[in-house]
Amino acid sequence: MKTYAKKIVRGHVSASGRLSLPAEFRKAVGLEHGGDVVVELDNREIRIRTLDDTIAEAQALSQRLLAGKRNASVDDFLKERKADWKEP
Repeated sequence: MKTYAKKIVRGHVSASGRLSLPAEFRKAVGLEHGGDVVVELDNREIRIRTLDDTIAEAQALSQRLLAGKRNASVDDFLKERKADWKEP
């Protein structure tokens, strides 16, 4: 995941809940033409991350957790379930 220098700007949330993100911020994370994001509430802090970054983080975490474990892939899981379905 690419890191950037911290930058803070003042924003405004409209009465309808809309928030405009500065163009510089959108461009920095690849959202200059829009895209899907994940909005997370952690206590009183709101985080906005791209969907791609969130997926990449989850994949990296699962790889670390499953490193060296045999038969721990999704394909292995599905193969095991299919075998269970064939049993009487």
